[in-house]
Amino acid sequence: MQDIIGTGVRRHHDNLLQVFRSYYQLTKPRIILLLLMTTIAGMVLASHGRVDPVLALATVAGGAMAAASANTINCLYDCDIDYIMERTRSRPIPSGRVQPRDAALFAASLAIASFTLLATFANLLAALLAMSGIVFYVLIYTHFLKRHSTQNIVVGGAAGAIPPLVGWAAVTGDLGWAPWVVFAIIFFWTPPHFWALAMMIRDDYAAVGVPMLPVIEGDEDTARQIWLYTLLLLPLTLLLVYPLHVSGAIYGATAIALGAIFARKAWQLLADPHDREKARSLFKYSISYLMLLCVAIALDCLPLSQHVTSTIAENLPQWLGAIGPM
Repeated sequence: MQDIIGTGVRRHHDNLLQVFRSYYQLTKPRIILLLLMTTIAGMVLASHGRVDPVLALATVAGGAMAAASANTINCLYDCDIDYIMERTRSRPIPSGRVQPRDAALFAASLAIASFTLLATFANLLAALLAMSGIVFYVLIYTHFLKRHSTQNIVVGGAAGAIPPLVGWAAVTGDLGWAPWVVFAIIFFWTPPHFWALAMMIRDDYAAVGVPMLPVIEGDEDTARQIWLYTLLLLPLTLLLVYPLHVSGAIYGATAIALGAIFARKAWQLLADPHDREKARSLFKYSISYLMLLCVAIALDCLPLSQHVTSTIAENLPQWLGAIGPM
């Protein structure tokens, strides 16, 4: 039998599978999947599409455990407001299925395992970057910013932007301009993504006193901020093509197409900021946007893709000449 102090809720698990499911839910696996996509993008960029399988597996596993540790601590820290909010009341800690002490031990074990795995199979820089992500997310975002500043998401977004640095460092042992550009892409992607969600569930945040931008400044100002960050985001995505030249035509075309859709949805929300369906549409698309952008980075780095684009570039003048004036 498990008890959560302050909620008066008691729950128990009927079998081992339910225990596993509860701890799995503590890690917020859907968030981890997105973070791992950016980690892989960083590795693929650094290795030019030739990632060592053992290194890739170790880095992905270590990154997943670091993210899981941070998310578990976040659940532990926020269990009081999670119990009040309808959307989060069924999470393992506020629902009484996992004790805070057990969640803390679980998070610590994940962090230790992550550091050990990355330091052993990758390098110390990758391990330290992963740990910095945990510290920044828990200490800076969750503790200092989330309940005290409307800019919580903006500054806190740096924590979610660290995984591509981990991926790049795992391959190279250092950091260059390219991973920092990917970092910046995720950093500027975060406010439109989370503020769109905050607009959808503004009443929940207001009920627990979390000063999300829509709660404090209103939907109109939030929509303007989303539009501004979207405009800043889109040019950043093209820096990988020029002047860095680490990505090519496949990625560039994909970034432009995805960015145009992103801008259109942000503009629609700006035109009607009180429409929560438009906020929902932008929020859902933002997830697909980042995942597809990472897929485009990976595809563009594959040797076959590079060969195809190189062949097209070399033969394009000849093909255009052949279909010229008849």
